[in-house]
Amino acid sequence: MAEVEGTQAEDTGAEDRKPQSDEARSAFRPPAGVAAPGEGESQTTSEFTIPQGLAVLRAGTESETTSEFALPEGFGVPQTPSAEQEGSAFTPPSTYSAQNAPPVFTPPSGFPTVGLAKHVPWQDRMRTMLRMPVAERPALEPVQRPDETGPAVPRVLDLTLRIGELLLAGGEGAEDVEAAMFAVCRSYGLDRCEPNVTFTLLSISYQPSLVDDPVTASRTVRRRVPDYTRLAAVYQLVDDFSDPESQISLEEAYRRLAEIRRNRHPYPTWALNAASGLLAGAASLLVGGDPIVFVAAALGAMLGDRLAWLCAGRGLPEFYQFTVAAMPPAALGVALNLAHVDVKSSAVITGGLFALLPGRALVAGVQDGLTGFYITASARLLEVMYFFVGIVVGVLVVLYLGVQVGAKLNPDAALGGTGQPLVQLVASMLLSLTFAVLLQQERSTVLLVTLNGGVAWAVYGAMHYTGGFSPVASTAVAAGLVGLFGQLLSRYRFASALPYTTAAIGPLLPGSATYFGLLAIAQSEVDRGLVSLTKAVALAMAIAIGVNLGSEVSRLLLRVPGGAAETRRAAKRTRGF
Repeated sequence: MAEVEGTQAEDTGAEDRKPQSDEARSAFRPPAGVAAPGEGESQTTSEFTIPQGLAVLRAGTESETTSEFALPEGFGVPQTPSAEQEGSAFTPPSTYSAQNAPPVFTPPSGFPTVGLAKHVPWQDRMRTMLRMPVAERPALEPVQRPDETGPAVPRVLDLTLRIGELLLAGGEGAEDVEAAMFAVCRSYGLDRCEPNVTFTLLSISYQPSLVDDPVTASRTVRRRVPDYTRLAAVYQLVDDFSDPESQISLEEAYRRLAEIRRNRHPYPTWALNAASGLLAGAASLLVGGDPIVFVAAALGAMLGDRLAWLCAGRGLPEFYQFTVAAMPPAALGVALNLAHVDVKSSAVITGGLFALLPGRALVAGVQDGLTGFYITASARLLEVMYFFVGIVVGVLVVLYLGVQVGAKLNPDAALGGTGQPLVQLVASMLLSLTFAVLLQQERSTVLLVTLNGGVAWAVYGAMHYTGGFSPVASTAVAAGLVGLFGQLLSRYRFASALPYTTAAIGPLLPGSATYFGLLAIAQSEVDRGLVSLTKAVALAMAIAIGVNLGSEVSRLLLRVPGGAAETRRAAKRTRGF
């Protein structure tokens, strides 16, 4: 030990020399008093050995292990904070705050200003935010006060899906269903959520942050039943969610939703059957029928409705239900012709078709396509096509049999006329009223939609019969007014626009064009039949586009006092590529 200490205490100014093997010491040298293995033999020199001439103060007699990374004596280093737990590379820094986030990159064009006044209807606010990227949405302002531990995310998502299921099953458009689902989520503080609606599937995904795993839930809509009373109740529930003054807990929301599901339809079965008959009778008067035609069309439609209910009870698909329901009105029309009764048999058949044409599904399908939901729109229009083919099959079978037994049905006969405009106006209003009953609308909305249907037919008659405009243009303008008035009424009542528009387009449905096209095909005049059916398709598209355009015009031009006009993003024109 004395020899080692003498070696370490040599003058620093001594001449550098290469250490001998017996002088080299390893950093892992054993303590004093412990014999090193292989004493007296040459030892391996460690690169961490203190250089010759470097004096190191020792705090005792024991030798200490020294590293080349050791800090010099007296050099102070500030204490470093304890190491954070190892996490993901996307973990936000500890100094980051979501409430006081630093400004991010702003594009040269800037972000558009969005007017979202609180007194604007929740439908408009949710549509606007739903089409915005997540990073550009306004700050979240939860309406419902969650518990201290926060809302149960799976239960909120389940409640949202159940509400969306009722809306989609009731015939609501995909965009409005997504807006309602988004409103429910934001009311309970779930901001980063993305609802997705297709024809039969509802899904919603919620991601708390960029580093947390998303929570996704879905629900399948297997049965669609038009019930606008239930639809209005669901809209009222969503409106209460969006109201800052009403605090609804999850338990209360589930209770109210269960009551909505258990509520009975406002009209009994016999009333629905009678409404189906009155709708067909009113349609026959609309195309120039008389009281005998009215009774015959009503009886045929009521019989077809009962047969369709029988098929539904036996589990047959809707295609066969429409096929069976289309046969009795056509059979009555053929029977009157064979009996040589001086009535318009074509008016009887046309009236029966009015009660079957799927105008509700057509309008919803075109609306989904115009708003960018192409998958849902394709499925809805495919459903309309199946229903239409079912009607075609049912009517064609009866007409073909009637032609074979000698029925004289003229495909060139003209229906409708200007001789009785007042009767036609009353018939159009009766048709809208019975259509509203079939859609299970609330009694408070039946009168309004009846008046809306009368206005639609008055505009159509004034343009087509008096002004000489084409039926497609007249139908489009009348349907546009229906959509405009329906949207105004829905904004006034903070409800869905469907109860105010769907039944009002009943008088505009292309029943006569459909009938004459089918009759021409049954008499082997395929070219003339295809022309008439093409006209029916054009009229149907004019109705759907007109209703949607009227709704969009009301949203575009109608301003809310004290707030900016409602702005909703849409896809830009692709210029053909």
